[in-house]
Amino acid sequence: MKQFYHFLVKIGINPVAFFSFFAGLPVYLRDRREFKKQLGANREFPFGTPYPILSDRRTENGKIRGAYFHQDLLVARKIYKNSPVKHIDVGSRVDGFVAHVAVFREIEVFDVRPQSDVIRNVTLKQVDFMNIPDELVNYCDSVSSLHAIEHFGLGRYGDPVDAFGHLKGIRNIHRVLKPGGTFYFSVPIGRQRIEFNAHRIFDVGYLLNILQPDFDVVSFSYIDDIYDLHEDVPLEEEKIRDNYGCNYGCGVFELIKKS
Repeated sequence: MKQFYHFLVKIGINPVAFFSFFAGLPVYLRDRREFKKQLGANREFPFGTPYPILSDRRTENGKIRGAYFHQDLLVARKIYKNSPVKHIDVGSRVDGFVAHVAVFREIEVFDVRPQSDVIRNVTLKQVDFMNIPDELVNYCDSVSSLHAIEHFGLGRYGDPVDAFGHLKGIRNIHRVLKPGGTFYFSVPIGRQRIEFNAHRIFDVGYLLNILQPDFDVVSFSYIDDIYDLHEDVPLEEEKIRDNYGCNYGCGVFELIKKS
């Protein structure tokens, strides 16, 4: 049922929005009649095109849950604390994490997709991190890539199809970092699989196997399947095997490039 729901959403049919509309319509019509009655002959604000918003009365004042919300604040806070000389980002959301960082420092953003907007403190560069130019080697002392590597090589964003794109992306981030530099890294965690062409989901043990030869793990945090943040938790064998109880969670690593 969950898969069918997501399929409907992907083709432009949102069952929740559909039923919420009709559930909220009577209240909307009642309130509109009352509002017009109170206005009477007053025409300071003439009615324009109807714009019914019918579900907000049943929601809280903003969404403060979810993998992106927690990871963006967590990593931005770590970057602020560590204050690197030069920080770059690879593929993270510009309207989320990058915006947080740009509040307090300059940040260069590399993405396979073009971006034409001009944003203060943000330099945007179109680069495929599965194949970087030599001038980026030993380029900086701090890199972030949040909820991005899982997409590398799936073709979703116009990138070349490459079954090993995630490994190439991590390898090139390692090349970009100077020895002793910090890598802030997040991807979905759970039973390892590809849900083509949306993303990969990674087994935590698999991630540690490919990261630890080149990086020391400073900290590991995760957002679980119900979007609660578990910050700076120990890496325990039993929990690693169980992916910290996640089916589609988010693992957040703070890593240091080995000298």
